[in-house]
Amino acid sequence: MTSLLLARPDGTPQAAPSPAPLAGLLRFIHYGFMPNQLGYCGGDDNHELLERAAASAVDRGVEPMLRKFTGALPYLKLIAHANGRADPFDERVVDAYWIGNELLEGVEARQLYDNLIDRLQGQLPPGVMKWVTSKAPAGARPHHNFHVFDVHSRAGDQGMSLETMDACRISWGKVVADLSAEVLVERRPIQLAEGKLELGLPVMSTARRQFDGLGFVHKLEPGEWVSLHWGWVCEQLTSDQLARLRHYTVHHLELANQTL
Repeated sequence: MTSLLLARPDGTPQAAPSPAPLAGLLRFIHYGFMPNQLGYCGGDDNHELLERAAASAVDRGVEPMLRKFTGALPYLKLIAHANGRADPFDERVVDAYWIGNELLEGVEARQLYDNLIDRLQGQLPPGVMKWVTSKAPAGARPHHNFHVFDVHSRAGDQGMSLETMDACRISWGKVVADLSAEVLVERRPIQLAEGKLELGLPVMSTARRQFDGLGFVHKLEPGEWVSLHWGWVCEQLTSDQLARLRHYTVHHLELANQTL
């Protein structure tokens, strides 16, 4: 891979710094922490993951803990394999799954289709299985919000309520006020309108930023954007990340609406 080149003060080129080798592990914890804390996925390592990620003290020792997230791991492996990357916790792979980036476009429809068949055959009724797998040739990508809207929402015994779906997806919020352990944000919830899923008008809500004084973001200023998962502030978003998350969310809402 050719490195990007930057100019030193004297004009000579230098390679741009690469992402930290463990950045993917750290970012995965940012997004996986809250559903793990709630007991929805992962193992019993929640407090250790919180302490390590809050201190950015992540090493390869946390990887076995993260491999217990059996809902996300198959997607990470698929994205990595399709793009010729050996590590499913490569930072760009993790970013692709939770936020969305160009690596999602590197996954062929057939690869996603086969992946869904391998994982879900026998877990879903045949009719539902046909709906889910049809999303691959229709343009689905191995993004977390695809999993929420079209896979997880159909896999449970009782299905998934609109409120649960909205909490489980990765959403975004504009900071209104930092309230120390919580943050007041303006966000657009999912709503059902004329039988279709859509993003509603912005509403005010609170999101948790800390447990026992520990969290993953520093004090936030009004107007900044953050990503949210199960009411937890995962990380501050750049304008580029925000645009990508919006794009893949709307895209997969439209796909989900095809089989509502």
